Amino acid sequence: MLITASTRDIKLVAVGNSRGVRLPRELLRKYGISDALVLEELPEGMLLRGTSGPKMSLDQTFADMAAAQEDWGDWNGVAGDGLAKLKW
Repeated sequence: MLITASTRDIKLVAVGNSRGVRLPRELLRKYGISDALVLEELPEGMLLRGTSGPKMSLDQTFADMAAAQEDWGDWNGVAGDGLAKLKW
């Protein structure tokens, strides 16, 4: 899967004693952002994202899991790990 990124220049605006960014309405709609963002600091820069992403349907979740073709065979080993006998 090829991921492409688009960039755009935006200006910082004064917000009291701080600075803020003005995000275009079409981007807010596109990513389902209404009231809050999560700012994640990464080595290569900052990432802004909505506080919750769009919910996938159960069918889509199963389809994505099947497409990933993950090996869940090691889960069979947890039945004998003794955790069921512990008093929680």
